[in-house]
Amino acid sequence: MASGGGPMTKKELGETHDVLRFGVNDSVRGDLAPAHPVQATIHKEAKFWDEKKKFGTEAIYGSAFNIRRDLDAQILSRFQRPPGALPSSMLGYEAMTGSLDDFGFEDYLNLPQDSDSLRIPDMHHGMEVRLGLSKGPICPSFN
Repeated sequence: MASGGGPMTKKELGETHDVLRFGVNDSVRGDLAPAHPVQATIHKEAKFWDEKKKFGTEAIYGSAFNIRRDLDAQILSRFQRPPGALPSSMLGYEAMTGSLDDFGFEDYLNLPQDSDSLRIPDMHHGMEVRLGLSKGPICPSFN
């Protein structure tokens, strides 16, 4: 296991694939390729419009505005609540990027709170994994 301290655990190259921990479709190809061709098109279009928006704000407000927005986005994207009963919402980051207005199917379908197999996460184990003191997923989601 890589001890990066990030919220997700990554596999090292020589390690065997643990299906119960990482899922059936977790592979190098799955990390590199998008799940669907339409997803790649949507991602490419969103990146194009983000670059166009950055160009426009730089022309109007100067380059310091974009640098400040990038720094704020980095800070807000790293903020997370400790593992426990309440999930992290990333409200500041969503407000800054404008994704609060996007309402997709993942916002109302397949919520983990509605599942019969939901296990309440162990906060102490989650913090040990986040700090690199323990191995495994932060929050096991199935019995």
